[in-house]
Amino acid sequence: MDQKPTISQDVSAKPANRTPAKSRGLGRDVVVASICGGVVALMVGASYAAVPFYNWFCRATGFNGTTQVATAAPATGPIARKIAVRFDSNVAPGLPWKFEPEQNEIEVNIGQVVTVFYTVTNQAARTTAGQAAYNVAPLTVGSYFQKINCFCFTEQTMAPGEKREMPVVFYVDPSIADDHENDGLNTITLSYTFYPVKDPVVKPLASGEDDKRKGNL
Repeated sequence: MDQKPTISQDVSAKPANRTPAKSRGLGRDVVVASICGGVVALMVGASYAAVPFYNWFCRATGFNGTTQVATAAPATGPIARKIAVRFDSNVAPGLPWKFEPEQNEIEVNIGQVVTVFYTVTNQAARTTAGQAAYNVAPLTVGSYFQKINCFCFTEQTMAPGEKREMPVVFYVDPSIADDHENDGLNTITLSYTFYPVKDPVVKPLASGEDDKRKGNL
């Protein structure tokens, strides 16, 4: 009797392990979402870091008319060349202060350390706080305008109706005389704008108060 051929089957073989298409799609979505989240977090962090970096860059280079901070008078001393320095004052909306220089313009020798005063009055019936932003014009002389002391370095808190004289001690760096692009420079304008501080730091009022003037350094 003829026997029919038999086909052997490997019963030990297992079906291929295939991930459903839906699961693969979900996996890609998770990866993409993670990458996007990381990029957003990086951009947010960079935006916060940009402000202090920009401020540091301006202070270091004098970019955008940002003045420099000095700790002492220049080693070379004043030179014969003179220059006029004008003083400008502004108050941003929301801060009830009267703010003005005691002198609109003075003439100084380059390298001479000078002390000038601004007068600030809080016209509100409440304590208010502000901080000044500053620059000089023309913008290219920012790296030569050196401040030894300035009310703009710290936040200022004023009692109701308080009036205060705030000093600025500065000099124009004698090295400006070696910059031939400024050979025709006759006038520098120092400009301040006070902005309101909504959440002032609790601290004593500014030093040098009680109408006590500091002499030239």
